[in-house]
Amino acid sequence: MTDDALRQHVLELLDGGHAHSSFDAVVEGWPAELRGVKPGGSAHTPWEVLEHLRIAQWDILEFSRDPNHESPPWPEGYWPPEAEPPSEHAWKESADAFRRDFGEMRKLIADPAADFFKPFAHGAGQTLLREALLVADHNSFHLGEMIALRRSLGA
Repeated sequence: MTDDALRQHVLELLDGGHAHSSFDAVVEGWPAELRGVKPGGSAHTPWEVLEHLRIAQWDILEFSRDPNHESPPWPEGYWPPEAEPPSEHAWKESADAFRRDFGEMRKLIADPAADFFKPFAHGAGQTLLREALLVADHNSFHLGEMIALRRSLGA
């Protein structure tokens, strides 16, 4: 398999639509009154999961392109402090930021000059391929969680 073919496969994996849903298919249309509700037995509200997706993806993106990036403290830095969106527009702002960072991650992956296999000098063996797969894996897990929350909330 060529690097170009591998890049295409990774980009398709990120975009969803094969084995898992896309971000937009899961996040769009959430009723505002349910965004901060935690159904019985669930660990998080839809808002918490959306913000976690945004923060984690941003961290992976910045780690992948900025050797001076400092990650938030684990685990508290990867979750919002509140269970409900802090404002009427917070949901859209979070989703828009996720989309922007997702687009930037796609650009890194699609760049034919980017070496998929060369470990980052500032890491502990991580490569662009590993970080791309981490984004795909993490996003698909939590998007599945969002689908389960939507079903639990009857939305």
